Amino acid sequence: MKEFDYLIIGGGCAGLSLAYELEINGKLKDKTLAIIEPRKEYKRDKTWSFWKVSSHNFEDCVTKSWNKFNIRTEDTRGTQVNECTRYPYQSIDSGLFYKKINDKLKENKNIKFFKNIKELDANNSFIFNSVPTLQAGSSNLWQHFYGLEIETDKDCFNDNNIGLMDFCCDQRNNVHFFYILPFTKKKALIETTWISKNDNNSLKDYEAQIKHYIKNQPFSNTGNMVENYKINFKEEGAIPLFYPYEKKEKNRINIGTAGGMTRLSTGYTFLNIQEHSKYIRMNIENIEKVKKYKLKNKYKVLDKIFLKVLEKNPEKMPDIFYKIFDGNTDNAIKFLSNRSSFIEDMSVILKMPKWVFIKTLFN
Repeated sequence: MKEFDYLIIGGGCAGLSLAYELEINGKLKDKTLAIIEPRKEYKRDKTWSFWKVSSHNFEDCVTKSWNKFNIRTEDTRGTQVNECTRYPYQSIDSGLFYKKINDKLKENKNIKFFKNIKELDANNSFIFNSVPTLQAGSSNLWQHFYGLEIETDKDCFNDNNIGLMDFCCDQRNNVHFFYILPFTKKKALIETTWISKNDNNSLKDYEAQIKHYIKNQPFSNTGNMVENYKINFKEEGAIPLFYPYEKKEKNRINIGTAGGMTRLSTGYTFLNIQEHSKYIRMNIENIEKVKKYKLKNKYKVLDKIFLKVLEKNPEKMPDIFYKIFDGNTDNAIKFLSNRSSFIEDMSVILKMPKWVFIKTLFN
């Protein structure tokens, strides 16, 4: 069986991002790379969105950027509209992402794809693993979602403003919100998103939730209701809001969610993957000795506290998210994107309902 210098397990976002970063920077000219990915074909299956707080390689895969987002609650405050001109909110089409990377990787004969790791000898390869080992604990929280991209027969959406969180929906004693990405006035991705334990199947009537929301929701200041629409695309996913098990092994680095690149309080992962890929590329010649790349410990501590509050007080979450963005929006974005200073951290933390957090800490 053939041997390779590098082996990437999982040809999804993290695995392909790393392969692309190495290839475009000439790190695979004299090295061989095998990518293990069981899927039969690459096609659009995900939508990755984030505030652009750092540069990345995939600007040509961005389907739309927005400079405004809103949070909607059921109390008298109504809808909070926030500006994000400095850090625009971007959305990437996974189909364009896959095509861009695969077209580039095909140019290098040193890069090969395999369906199963048993097809090659991995004993002497340095391994980058993107497949997380998840413990089966029922107490763990997940962010699970289901989305429909719909196209209407008339203008129904305000395509200058995303609906980051609409809490005006049935909470069922958990945290539930709708997420709306309006690509045009007639086309939008609408997702129902839950933060809960993943074994609660009573929350997973996703399509019924979205159809009810669409039927009863005026989406823009036109006053037009969505009456007739076609479905262009469906997506479904679940993000673990806990760190996967990491076994320390020689000649192996975990990447993506497997490597702790998911921000637990938000589920955002894409830009963390890109930063990790750059770090590996910069240190690839001494990869066996390089210090592990990880998110700053302060975010891990704060996320742990936040998720504990969320689990014990799900009814407080609409108010907490509203308060996070009430004031300096840039500080809040940097805080949620791992780019904040101590002063910026405090500006966000001091907005939180202090008694709820203190009580949770000591219980």
